[in-house]
Amino acid sequence: MIDQRHNAPRRYFVDAQGHRVLIGLSLKETAEFEALDLASTEAVQIMTGIGMGKVATVDDVRWLELYSKHEGAWRVWIAQSQAGRTQDSGFINYV
Repeated sequence: MIDQRHNAPRRYFVDAQGHRVLIGLSLKETAEFEALDLASTEAVQIMTGIGMGKVATVDDVRWLELYSKHEGAWRVWIAQSQAGRTQDSGFINYV
């Protein structure tokens, strides 16, 4: 199996002030997401359907909103960057 840990694209960028910002989120949203992520792992359970008897808290719902926003933007960014690489490749004959 190929080790993809060191080849996977980053899900964030570094802004002009040196802050790490998740793709699709603002600096403030990134900080909020990371704080919520550290505070609770139960949000993942809501997303995956584990623990269906648990009532979602406001923090769980907000974590999921931010995650969904980031994930959607990241998928678009990946698709655009892959499309750009394919077109720039000298190995593919588009004729």
